[in-house]
Amino acid sequence: MNQHGSSGVITIDGPGGAGKGTISLAVANRLGWDYLDSGALYRVLGLAAARKQIALDNELLLVEEAASLGVSFGTGRSGLGVEVLLDGEDVTSSIRTETAGDAASKVAALPAVRAALLQRQRDFEQPPGVVADGRDMGTTVFPGAALKIFLTASAEERAKRRYKQLIEKGDDANIRALKSEIEERDRRDSERSTSPLRPAEDAVMLDTTEMDIESVITAVMGLATERGLMVR
Repeated sequence: MNQHGSSGVITIDGPGGAGKGTISLAVANRLGWDYLDSGALYRVLGLAAARKQIALDNELLLVEEAASLGVSFGTGRSGLGVEVLLDGEDVTSSIRTETAGDAASKVAALPAVRAALLQRQRDFEQPPGVVADGRDMGTTVFPGAALKIFLTASAEERAKRRYKQLIEKGDDANIRALKSEIEERDRRDSERSTSPLRPAEDAVMLDTTEMDIESVITAVMGLATERGLMVR
């Protein structure tokens, strides 16, 4: 089925730190569907560019890199969610740094790069369905999705969540700096000319600031049930 009539697609969009990845993966697992972390594609591209010393504003070389990007997802890391591979190498941890996130936001702001990765993202739509997590899944990549969710949370709450994650991993973190980086990334993602960060007109808005993970999953699964997307 093409992207204009995507009955087996749930899109979960929103700014960084709103919980999209955690929620999307949990919903995909409960439905028995595939999972697409579109942000990982941009993070992997940023990592590949850094390794090949390609400037993050060199649109031509980045498009060439995007076209040949050997990225795939696996589930080999028990308890750690989805495994991200670049040319067969596990780069799951490498692409989750703040530096990688910043690089992803910069390359994602380039229209030709987004176009180069668009079809690759649409190719993830396979039976029985896919839960797609990103910034423009419901507006651009899967505009015909059966269910569109837009997750958000305050910048303060998202900075707290990120701070907790980094501290638990043993990394140094400054909550004020994280909040500043989150706000700057939000601004860049919202103001870019191609596929800016915004809810689809028919998206269901969920503010997760005061919600725990299980409450958000329950809310999304309830919406999936209402749309007839549950496996019977």
